[in-house]
Amino acid sequence: MPGGDSAAAGGKTGVRIVVVGDRGTGKSSLIAAAATESFSENVSPVLPPTRLPADFFPDRVPITIIDTSANLESRGKLNEELKRADVIVLTYACDFPLTLTRLSSFWLQEFRRLELKVPVIVVGCKVDLRDDNQPISLEQIMGPIMQQYREIETCIECSAVTLMQVPDVFYYAQKAVLHPTAPLFDQDTQALQPRCIRALRRIFILFDSDMDGALNDAELNDFQVKCFDAPLQPAEIVGVRRVVQEKKKEGVNDLGLTLDGFLFLHSLFIDKGRLETTWAVLRKFGYGIDLKLRDDFLPAPLKHAPDQSIELTIEAVEFVRRVFRLYDTNNHGALRPAELDELFSTAPENPWDEAPYKDATERTTQGNLTLKGFLSKWALMTMLDPRGSLANLLYIGYGGNPASALHVTRRRSVDRKKQQTERNVFHCLVFGPKNAGKSTLLNSFIGRPFSESHEPTAGERYAVNVVDQPGFSLQGNKKTLILQEIPEDGVKKFLSNKESLSSSDVAVFVYDSSDEYSWKRSNELLVEVARHGEESGYGVPSLIIAAKDDLDPHPRSVQNSVRVCQELGIGASIPVSSKLGDMNNVFCRILSAAEHPHLNIPETVAGREHKQFRQLFNHSLLFMSVGAAFAVVGMAALRAYGGRRNSSR
Repeated sequence: MPGGDSAAAGGKTGVRIVVVGDRGTGKSSLIAAAATESFSENVSPVLPPTRLPADFFPDRVPITIIDTSANLESRGKLNEELKRADVIVLTYACDFPLTLTRLSSFWLQEFRRLELKVPVIVVGCKVDLRDDNQPISLEQIMGPIMQQYREIETCIECSAVTLMQVPDVFYYAQKAVLHPTAPLFDQDTQALQPRCIRALRRIFILFDSDMDGALNDAELNDFQVKCFDAPLQPAEIVGVRRVVQEKKKEGVNDLGLTLDGFLFLHSLFIDKGRLETTWAVLRKFGYGIDLKLRDDFLPAPLKHAPDQSIELTIEAVEFVRRVFRLYDTNNHGALRPAELDELFSTAPENPWDEAPYKDATERTTQGNLTLKGFLSKWALMTMLDPRGSLANLLYIGYGGNPASALHVTRRRSVDRKKQQTERNVFHCLVFGPKNAGKSTLLNSFIGRPFSESHEPTAGERYAVNVVDQPGFSLQGNKKTLILQEIPEDGVKKFLSNKESLSSSDVAVFVYDSSDEYSWKRSNELLVEVARHGEESGYGVPSLIIAAKDDLDPHPRSVQNSVRVCQELGIGASIPVSSKLGDMNNVFCRILSAAEHPHLNIPETVAGREHKQFRQLFNHSLLFMSVGAAFAVVGMAALRAYGGRRNSSR
């Protein structure tokens, strides 16, 4: 099954190895012996950076080896080098037991104090000088230390004098960087890591063309050619099956190599130290060290103007619809948590298990995810994290051209000029003072029951749903609305970014209609946001929502809201009551405002004066240019008339 060398090295163009250890442990002699393939008695106390060429090891990645001093006065420089290391070679002297004790009593503790997150190769130097009268195996020496310090990738003994295993030291160091164990294998449980299993499951499914749960001979050969550029001979296929069947009976059946068998083979490679084989497979399919698809495998359209957004294309939306139907095994129109976990079993993890996606969409009373909720989560993820959305499409089996899965929308400034929009997903900001009813509005949008208890929103919160518009079916050109709640104490920070309104299609300002202060504060926020929009050039249509309409309204708030709406040039406030379930068609009205980007943009007094001044200035320029044109024409006519008079004399 494995083929030649592992050409893919995770994108690494070089490996930086820092060699550290107590004085006299043989650091410099080890480096010099590796570089010159010979031993010298006269080696400098600290060597300059030593470079091993790309062809020194099969992965063809050059190595830079940094020698260090253990002197106290060099500690600052040593720490700097350690922080720049890709891997650390930690030495002790086989003929000096105290240096072995110092590995755990000082060096490994120091690495943790510095919060280094790189593999460590422990090297016993001067093995030729060890007392043969005290035989002890390397496993006995290092076993307890490796149990305590999992960052140790491997241990090896060598001799610079005899050149015994000297090249192997730096081969293992390079290998620990290019083909690390930790992402693939859990040393404690002696099992493949969950992310490794998920990635290999996805690769297995990609080659299981007939979807029978096993790789037949042809499918296994397709895999071999894709990953290693060489087919398996019939005898080799028989050999692979025999090895699996001997160790894991369920790994092979009458149809071929099962997923259990496929995973077992990779466990076997890792157990035999053939990590490069599994890494070659993973990297062929775009996986990085974190076992997620690398950015270069994700052609997400990241370059776009601030007032553009990214949506799934129609092709991608149809794909996720089909996936929903495939995993909705009982045809109840909703995915149970177990079905959703199965759907994402080929992704590094379920991307919707955490905020902001976890509680952002509607669910059934049993807690299952509806089709509208499923589509809404994809819309939200595509808006917030386009590259992550594309990656998850690929994880769950999207087979189309990745570049055709996402679409960059037209600029919102162009939408305003054209007085229409082509968007299918709209982003709405929800402002308002504390206790105004913002969270309740979001809950109503995704069908959560009304609750008298109030829990202030901490951090960002979203609610997203497909809006039911008259005349559209579920299969039709429906629109998705994303509500983002902006807590009152987060408004200042939000508006500190000049482009904060650029990605929004509409803003709503919620106030408690029974509380005069709530109205005043909401009005202040409205003016503040309107002013920011005028100054930044990213003004958005705005609506006022009078929440808690089931309570007695404050008379002055009602009068003032009418006046303010007229002064700012926006529609009248919309009364709603989540408690009574009377939402006054508010979400359709929000969507309608977003679909008409030239209307309901609030205009402050200062903004109106500035606009009038600009118009007057433009008219003045036009008048002056017209006047200048007439003057030029007049002068030309006068000169022509003068020329005719002179010629007639």
